[in-house]
Amino acid sequence: MSYTSNSSKERQVSSDAFLVSKTDTKGKITYCNMPFADIVGAKSSELIGKPHNIVRHPDMPRIIFKFLWEYIKNKQEIFAYVKNKSFDGSYYWVFANVTASIDEKGNIIGYYSVRRKPNPKALEIIIPLYQRLLDAEKSGGIDASAKLLAQILQEKNTSYDELMNNLQRL
Repeated sequence: MSYTSNSSKERQVSSDAFLVSKTDTKGKITYCNMPFADIVGAKSSELIGKPHNIVRHPDMPRIIFKFLWEYIKNKQEIFAYVKNKSFDGSYYWVFANVTASIDEKGNIIGYYSVRRKPNPKALEIIIPLYQRLLDAEKSGGIDASAKLLAQILQEKNTSYDELMNNLQRL
């Protein structure tokens, strides 16, 4: 399960694929489907029980995950563009929908994520946006990237949710 250096190779999510995973409340993988395991380059058994951030790519701004966790811990669904890494060091982009899994009493028992192929036109906007957020994080931490993202959303007169969904429809 070691990563090899292949960071410049991009894997493409098939346009008809749904990459599905479930985690417990701490983010450990409890289920993943074959398309998810395949793009990661692992067997399901190599993923079950591991923290989901095992596929986190260093190019992802932390502020996006902060948003994600705030949403799902409050039982709100979230859509996000996410760059992940595969076990061979390559990477892939997804448009993710993440929700809390709720039991019959309304308690969060885990999280459920379904990912699709992102709109390539959206990535033309997301990639430089994420780079700006990363640069802000490197110089001023997550607070700096949160401030920058809020400023960008205000300039565009939109919310995070509207931006993510509108970009997928480009």
